[in-house]
Amino acid sequence: MYDQRKPITYAAFSYYPALQRLRAYVEEHYQSPITLADAARAAGLERTYLSAFFHRKVGVRFRDWLALVRVERAQRLLEQTDIGISQVAAAVGFSDLRAFERAFRRVTSVCPGAFKRAVRPS
Repeated sequence: MYDQRKPITYAAFSYYPALQRLRAYVEEHYQSPITLADAARAAGLERTYLSAFFHRKVGVRFRDWLALVRVERAQRLLEQTDIGISQVAAAVGFSDLRAFERAFRRVTSVCPGAFKRAVRPS
């Protein structure tokens, strides 16, 4: 799973055209299920090659980066709207509330409910 201590090399997304295509695809489709095969098609690479290439160039696994992107979008929704946590989870592409809560806690070190209470006090 995503380790906050590992730095993500965001410059790789600007330098490598395949990663540029992948980032654009994820930014447009993060609300939908995205498999590694979908990501590979978007990047124009073979699935197993993309997995190794992505990890080597970006510094984290693709699925961990995708979860990070989704959690960042969820944080914005929690800050800017009054919709419930389960609705936020679905809106950013998590099909399972528990998976969303685990990913959110891994990225932010707090649960989604605590984050929402902190940024939108009643």
